[in-house]
Amino acid sequence: MPYRRIAPAIAGLLALCLTVSACGAAGGAPSPTPADFAGIVEQLAKVGIGVENVVSGDAGCSDPTLAKTAIAFDAKGLDEATPTQIRVYIFADRDAWQRLSGSVAACARSYVTDETTYESLAPSPFVVSGQGPWPKKFAAGLKTAFTAAAGTGG
Repeated sequence: MPYRRIAPAIAGLLALCLTVSACGAAGGAPSPTPADFAGIVEQLAKVGIGVENVVSGDAGCSDPTLAKTAIAFDAKGLDEATPTQIRVYIFADRDAWQRLSGSVAACARSYVTDETTYESLAPSPFVVSGQGPWPKKFAAGLKTAFTAAAGTGG
């Protein structure tokens, strides 16, 4: 008669599984969170942009707050044949991005050689900047990759 003891246990386990499944379905898919730098590089590769010479903490200026968020790298691909230095400032969340993203342009004055061709993107929680002009396909690829990497923006 061990079957009489197993049947209620299986029924209980089945009920638990159905309950957990229903809770997961009711909540929907979780919102995507912003990518880390490896995820950003993956998104850039998907659009045809390669990354090299990565330097963490290189804000391009002496702002210690921005240095904590900054990663400098050379990027090329699409219609950008020559590596161009890009900086991404990765903020912890949308609140930090709102507080600090405006200071990136001031910092950029330290490393941009021609302010009239300065380029930037700001999909929360990132700010991406560099000396331009960025060619059309390259700029569009950066925008696509960083927008995808930003997820819901933190």
